[in-house]
Amino acid sequence: MHLYDGHFGGMHLIWWIIWIIFLAWIFFIPTDIPYQKNKQENPLDILKQRFAKGEISKEEFEESKKILKSDN
Repeated sequence: MHLYDGHFGGMHLIWWIIWIIFLAWIFFIPTDIPYQKNKQENPLDILKQRFAKGEISKEEFEESKKILKSDN
C-alpha cells in the first residue's frame, strides 16, 4: 500500500513549504537590515569629518562646535 497517491504529500509537501518560506523571506525581507543601515549622522559628526578632511580651519571648527553645543 502506498501512502503517496500522486498528491502533494509526504516529503514533497515539506519541500513546497521550504520553497514558500524561502521566497517569502526574499520578497518580504526588511529593508533596514542592521548591518546595511546608514547611521544618522549628527551635525557634530559632520563638522568633525569636514575638519578632518581639511575643509574648515581649526578656528572655524571650534566656533561651529561652540554654536552646536550651545543649541543642546
